[in-house]
Amino acid sequence: MTVLIAGCGDLGTEAGLRFAAAGFSVLGWRRSPEKLPQEITGQAGDLAAGDLPRIPADTDVVVIAVAAGSRTEEAYRAAYVTGTSNVLDALDRDGVQPRRILFVSSTAVYGDADGGEVDEETPTAPASATGAVIREAEQLLHARRPDAVVLRLSGIYGPGRTRLIDSVTSGTAVVPDGSQLTNRIHRDDAAAAIVHLTTRVSDPAPLYVGVDMEPVELAEVLGFLAAELGRELPPEGDTSSSRGGNRRLSNRRLLGTGFEFAYPTYREGYRAVLAGAGVRHP
Repeated sequence: MTVLIAGCGDLGTEAGLRFAAAGFSVLGWRRSPEKLPQEITGQAGDLAAGDLPRIPADTDVVVIAVAAGSRTEEAYRAAYVTGTSNVLDALDRDGVQPRRILFVSSTAVYGDADGGEVDEETPTAPASATGAVIREAEQLLHARRPDAVVLRLSGIYGPGRTRLIDSVTSGTAVVPDGSQLTNRIHRDDAAAAIVHLTTRVSDPAPLYVGVDMEPVELAEVLGFLAAELGRELPPEGDTSSSRGGNRRLSNRRLLGTGFEFAYPTYREGYRAVLAGAGVRHP
């Protein structure tokens, strides 16, 4: 059986390699398919532009893992809303009915919870135009495929995703002078969750939050990284914004499917990154 990954960037490629290791034939759509590893059959496809390649009749799983070209509302709409619609149109065009469709979404669809817990039952309240666009894409998908699975991922870090590490190394990091909770997931766990929900869960829910086991104060993460890097603790100050909203994301529903994390907290994950484990896929 075939797995189609529509939007085969870093995360999609890592998921694709895991599907291939499990015995699936993996097809990856992206604008530069020549960058894909040999385990994934690459095809040129611009999801936002449409006119997508033919989809094999034996396609069992479709993963939609798009990424916007910039942080503008227009770029997000082209990638998430138009791109998702075009993938669904291609499935209809070719008469293909995959057993499972999974859409990689973001916890940016939630608002600030003032430190409270957020899970799949929490109403969405995007604080940004881009978050609202992602929510619109979710709604479009479920309107056309009510059985599709949406996986809302929190801040992805991992090989090559070293924003916090770089801020500590460069001396630009600032420890918030108040509470600022952060939520994250290692790229490899995000990819593993994609494979798990599409191949090992017989009757998945329509929505899952993808986050590790420990929502944590940003100050604690920065202190940990400073210690691991042998640097001084960053100074305290007004950071003026919380990239992910001040909330504690819950992974109870994902855990309830039997999923297990390779990197349950930021400690294991960042130590692996600092040790050079893994690569960021081009």
